[in-house]
Amino acid sequence: MRNRAMVPYAWGVLVWNVLVALFGAYVRATGAGAGCGAHWPTCNGAIIPRAPQVETLIEFTHRATSGLAFLSVLALFLLALRALPKGHPARFGAGLSLLFMVTESLVGASLVLFGWTAHNVSAARAVVQMVHLANTYFLLAALALTAWWASGGAPLRPRGQGAVGWALLLGLLALLFLGMSGAVTALGDLLFPVRNTLEALERSLTSGEHFLVRLRVLHPLIAVSVGLYVVFAGYLVAYLRPSPLTRTLAHALAYLYGVQLLAGLVNVWLKAPVWMQLLHLLLAYGVWLLFLFLSAAALAQGARRVELGEGGGEVHRGTGGATWKDYLALTKPRVISLLLFTALFATLIAARGWPGLKLFLVVALGGYMMAGAANAINMVVDRDIDARMKRTSRRPTVTQRISSRDALLFAFSLALLAFLILWWGANLLSATLALMGLIWYVLVYTLYLKRRTWHNIVIGGAAGAFPPLVGYAAVTGDLNLFAWYLFALIFFWTPVHFWALALMIQDDYRAVGVPMLPVVLGERVTVLQIALYAVLTALISLMPLLLGELGPTYLAFSLILNGLLILKSLALYRHPERKAAVSLYKYSMLYLALLFVAMAVDRVL
Repeated sequence: MRNRAMVPYAWGVLVWNVLVALFGAYVRATGAGAGCGAHWPTCNGAIIPRAPQVETLIEFTHRATSGLAFLSVLALFLLALRALPKGHPARFGAGLSLLFMVTESLVGASLVLFGWTAHNVSAARAVVQMVHLANTYFLLAALALTAWWASGGAPLRPRGQGAVGWALLLGLLALLFLGMSGAVTALGDLLFPVRNTLEALERSLTSGEHFLVRLRVLHPLIAVSVGLYVVFAGYLVAYLRPSPLTRTLAHALAYLYGVQLLAGLVNVWLKAPVWMQLLHLLLAYGVWLLFLFLSAAALAQGARRVELGEGGGEVHRGTGGATWKDYLALTKPRVISLLLFTALFATLIAARGWPGLKLFLVVALGGYMMAGAANAINMVVDRDIDARMKRTSRRPTVTQRISSRDALLFAFSLALLAFLILWWGANLLSATLALMGLIWYVLVYTLYLKRRTWHNIVIGGAAGAFPPLVGYAAVTGDLNLFAWYLFALIFFWTPVHFWALALMIQDDYRAVGVPMLPVVLGERVTVLQIALYAVLTALISLMPLLLGELGPTYLAFSLILNGLLILKSLALYRHPERKAAVSLYKYSMLYLALLFVAMAVDRVL
């Protein structure tokens, strides 16, 4: 039920509170929070200060606008009670908004009364600053949902949503965590200003510096990792809860988060001027609200749920009786083995020897779990074509021994644990790179490219090039030129490997309409492309020699391995038969494994 007076007022209250929150950030960024002294609700002991200083005027104005915001939310609550019937979700939203407005006022008052303003550098101030930010997010969320429901949005159905519900909840928590880390970073920018970005990085990594300084370096990495997940969750949810609205919101979320990251980079480059901090915060509010609206649309009563076949389509509820072997099959262990091999040997290459048992096991476990999560999601998305291909017809999502809902829950659990394990046991960069590989495989390859173009494996195959970056970053904490060389090597090797397989099973791809290269352009073009990529791979494999990263041991091995790769590719070109394709496919796996072994051995010697 909609109310003509309620709808514009609810949206107006939301906008007003966003502006008030931004003005509060301005007060913090300018150090004017102590403009009224340690007095609240009065200002320097007076209701209206006389002859105020600039700081006093700023703080008093903030209190006045905050008071109007409180009254606006109170009026919204009373209007909802009067204009809407009992049981209407907007009534609940308005009540929740009033609750968070009360706590917002109390947190703001505590900052003043306890002296956590101006140049106070205590840990308590940082904690309360994070609580303040979190409460603001909750307040804006409650106001946004009130306006959404007042405008006719369907009530939520949170129960029984499976992985979609958990994915959205994790996204909201991740954005909340990102915002809280941003609040601490902004506080560090105010209290410990720097002359340039390099100085900020150096001070962040220096032992003995204040914790606000040392935490500053984490925020950009947290922003990238959270952004990757939020965009990934948005598009996956739009696929599993398809509607024009969810697709529009997912696209808008991706674009806005890209702008937000760019604004963050500019903010760092410009040394966090006040106007840039406010723009950055406004974009953060926008991302938070967009993700919230996407969640509301996806979890609404009556929304189509693809993984359960609701709203049309085949039902994938599962037959039960799944064993641990079925869940292991979801991860595609045979496919993962080579990827994991490159990640583990990248740790040896980066460390120039043994990286330590703990780090080695962390990369092994975290890398396997993240890749396994990507494969499990892939099986859910591709279950329709997997059922019609001989090679994939026995997958547990096709036989329905595991339901699509359970497979997705399993995948998200694996991905979350993998990220946490890599962050805990190695560093945030390696965890972010692993997540990036998952997102590239699911979004770029599986959901976007695979069924659209024969370039799918050329571009989408980059997902398989992330494991060595994960292993390298786990040891060094950064990515130098040699690390990116490992990425490039696998990127150009992938078409040689995969198109050989595509030649072997092209009839399956043709039957299900997947535009792999042999299906679209034929065998002759495919074998020519394989030969060209084999030559490119060989040339790239020699680049570390020019960089001085590898020596004669690697040179000897690489010449032999590359010679065989090119010979087998040429043999396939001359005789494009199944036997030659099988030979090249099997050798390509051995080629990559031995090349990484040669690099590791050379780096030790």
